[in-house]
Amino acid sequence: MQTVDLIINARWLVPVTTLQPVLENHAVVIKDSRIVTLLPQDDAKQQYTAHTVHDLNQHCLIPGLINNHTHTAMSLFRGLADDLPLMSWLNDHIWPAEKQFVSDSFVEAGSALAIAEMIRSGTTCFSDMYFFPEATARVVDRSGIRASLGMVVIEFPSNWAANVDEYLHKGQQLHDHYRHHPLISTSYAPHAPYTVADKTLESIIVNAEEMDLPIHMHIHETAGEVSQSIEEFGMRPLQRLKQIGLLSPRLIAAHMTQLNAEEMDWCTEAGVHIAHCPESNLKLASGFCPVAELDKRGVNITIGTDGAASNNDLDMFAEMRQTALLAKAVGQDPSAIPAHTALAMATINAAKSLGIDQHTGSIEAGKAADLVAIDMSSLETQPCFDVVSQLVYAASRDKVSDVWVAGKQLLKNRQLTTLDEQKIIADTQQWAAKIGPFHT
Repeated sequence: MQTVDLIINARWLVPVTTLQPVLENHAVVIKDSRIVTLLPQDDAKQQYTAHTVHDLNQHCLIPGLINNHTHTAMSLFRGLADDLPLMSWLNDHIWPAEKQFVSDSFVEAGSALAIAEMIRSGTTCFSDMYFFPEATARVVDRSGIRASLGMVVIEFPSNWAANVDEYLHKGQQLHDHYRHHPLISTSYAPHAPYTVADKTLESIIVNAEEMDLPIHMHIHETAGEVSQSIEEFGMRPLQRLKQIGLLSPRLIAAHMTQLNAEEMDWCTEAGVHIAHCPESNLKLASGFCPVAELDKRGVNITIGTDGAASNNDLDMFAEMRQTALLAKAVGQDPSAIPAHTALAMATINAAKSLGIDQHTGSIEAGKAADLVAIDMSSLETQPCFDVVSQLVYAASRDKVSDVWVAGKQLLKNRQLTTLDEQKIIADTQQWAAKIGPFHT
């Protein structure tokens, strides 16, 4: 018998591959942080012995969820400025608050709060866009989660950088420091078409090509953004970005609520990835991403929560459900975006967009053991005729019992194993005491 590190036996196993939709009473065999094989539990007992065995007889095991667009540190602004339109929310509340409070220590505390919430919600990887990414990286490193950290670029000064050159330089430093890290990758993160100039975007395109990195950007988030672009540039934002060569398989376009048929065709032809953020779009009344139409065209759609300042949670189970339901309503088609498709958007599709699908996004031999166990035994998920349907339409994040990233257990029976929950809460409350008077 071969000795391995870990065997997880589950009632249901959802690999998120085209060949194996759902496996029942199977085991995942793990050694040296990677998946060795998937096989029936009886066969696993005969062929392998493990240092640790988990018997999850009432659970479903899925690939770790990937939150493909968020701003982790903004969790400290959760509830700061609710029920406002996007530009008022940004200009009158969020940007002034950032100027007042954002620092290395702010970002470290906010990232810890967000990462703890994400782990407890079944998220094993996130794509971030925020200042002081080196502070977020420290929390990623000690928590054991996987992350793609954005190298933020914006034309105006912030507490992190004074100008474009400094943004680019600090981003390069981040990339160089973590380029060989097993869990941290980087991406260019120009904020939006209305905050980044053509010349800067052209430099980013060249750098991203040379470094083989994704470009992660807010695009067509609101109707106001589109009309402002027409007024300033004589064209819609996506046309401007197309002209300078930004549309490519490197681009992860967040939001994309304002798209016409021609623009959807451009995305298909260029291989653009979309990070759909349904709850944030709803809360800010930004509009509806035409997910059903994009899916029909073959565009790779992924899912993100956006930041907790505009959502107000980092719950990928809620986002999967909203993605499926909104697509049906907007597309006027109840068969649009079935549950299996929504789960793929939150896992393998996102991994492809980040260029890490050879490591994560599905449960397959050779991939990292990024796994989430969901307890399906409670009355809210009974009866269970179709486990994937139950995951998307009935289950919630509080049913997540256990989480592994690269074979390391980060959540065990709902308890964080690498982060101190009480310290995170205490640190958050200290920041809330500072931010509270600003809010009022």
